[in-house]
Amino acid sequence: MNEEIFLAEKFAEKRGHLRAVAYRMLGAASEAEDAVQETWLRLARTDTDDIDNLSGWLTTVVARVCLDMLRRRKSRREEQLDTEGPDEIADDAPAVDPERELAMADAVGLALLVVLEKLAPAERIAFVLHDMFDLSFDDIAPVVERTPVAARQLASRARRRVQGSDEARAPDRTRQRQVVDAFLAASRGGDFAGLLAVLDPDVVFRADAVAAHLGAVAELRGAQAVAQSFKGRAQGALPALVDGAIGLLVAPMGKLRVVLMLRLNGDRIVGIDAVADPERLAQLNLALLD
Repeated sequence: MNEEIFLAEKFAEKRGHLRAVAYRMLGAASEAEDAVQETWLRLARTDTDDIDNLSGWLTTVVARVCLDMLRRRKSRREEQLDTEGPDEIADDAPAVDPERELAMADAVGLALLVVLEKLAPAERIAFVLHDMFDLSFDDIAPVVERTPVAARQLASRARRRVQGSDEARAPDRTRQRQVVDAFLAASRGGDFAGLLAVLDPDVVFRADAVAAHLGAVAELRGAQAVAQSFKGRAQGALPALVDGAIGLLVAPMGKLRVVLMLRLNGDRIVGIDAVADPERLAQLNLALLD
């Protein structure tokens, strides 16, 4: 009994760390809690005399649990996309405390969560364990069932996808970012004149069928109409690279819902395409600007 109490106390000390690891891998507070609980169950069934480094053992186990969960999630989503239309795909995430979920998402970064979601399971595990928690590739290799060299390659490939290689640092990207930041500030602040200043007079806004179903107008033409539509909105939009071009993500609590693909000509936005079709969203290559 004393051994069980001691083990429970040690696990409680590591719970916060394990939750942080699991959340960065899974992007959902409820799933992270499930992964931590499964880790405790595996610890309770294990002979701790064989564990030299409890913290390292727990981190490895929770990572393996998360990898299995990510693989099941990916398989489930592929089955859904094969059998259901975009409008019929339901959000199957279990109910969670919204305030807690948002706090955890803010701590990681909403845009980072969205981009991490685009990685393959093994890439995500390798990147999170190495770049966020400083584990060696020798320790990561058995988790992802690769050699240390292959684990390093997984993390490197993930890092390039997250950072968008050199695209985010291109000279013209800085000016484009300034235009997009001005657009966001004017939209959020309800600044109609500010919106007109960054929109081309002939700007065209188009929404796909899913975005229109969510409440967007299918098509708008002209700066006046587009500015009126965006006035006081875009509160949760995040700048990012979308297929190598600057755009905006709408991702409440780190869950990608809509991508606004922007077309710029100099200092003006000439086109905005709202994409919400889940199948199309899954195909987009996203990267962070910062």
